[in-house]
Amino acid sequence: MSDTLYLKIGRNVAVHKPGVVLKDIASLTCTNTDIIHKLKTMKVHTFHEPTGKGKKKQQIEVFSILKIIEDIGREYPSLDIQNLGEQDFVLEYIPVEEPKWLGIIKAVLICILVFFGSAFTIMTFNNDVGVADVFQKFYQQVMGVKSSGFTTLEVCYAIGLALGILIFFNHIGRKKVTHDPTPMQVQMRKYEQDVDTTFVENCSRKGTNVNVD
Repeated sequence: MSDTLYLKIGRNVAVHKPGVVLKDIASLTCTNTDIIHKLKTMKVHTFHEPTGKGKKKQQIEVFSILKIIEDIGREYPSLDIQNLGEQDFVLEYIPVEEPKWLGIIKAVLICILVFFGSAFTIMTFNNDVGVADVFQKFYQQVMGVKSSGFTTLEVCYAIGLALGILIFFNHIGRKKVTHDPTPMQVQMRKYEQDVDTTFVENCSRKGTNVNVD
């Protein structure tokens, strides 16, 4: 009876060195440990870096799982291979990891943009629907006196708006309100999936993906 190899590769795999071996991109399991040890060091792809002292560039290749299965089959022709992952995947070469301080600066800038952008959006929305006028009329009808513009309605509205944003985004500082992913995380994962799908489909149409001959 031949051995069975179970192979799993995610939709998007990032590496930081030009020489890519199978263990860098895949999870492998097999009852024959000797096969696992050898396959983990099997060369999958080599990114060609530009010559000279120029800055190393990020590179992306789209692979078909059939290419990986073909390479494994050359080493072990009688091996039964079961693919548990993606049929096509994106291999991304990132030469140098981003410095921590640069990531912090980007996060701060994004927070500033989101804060002022959200504030502007809320103000324009309130102005368009006339929230201030509605509050003044409602307060005058209920209390019988003219609103000063700073009443219980405005205070409760401001507090409720802030609490609503915190609860919706499921984040207070470094802590989450629940264990569910935040809406921002969900949207980012959807965006990543859309980007990966676009890469795969574009390469498939152009015939530039790494596939079997």
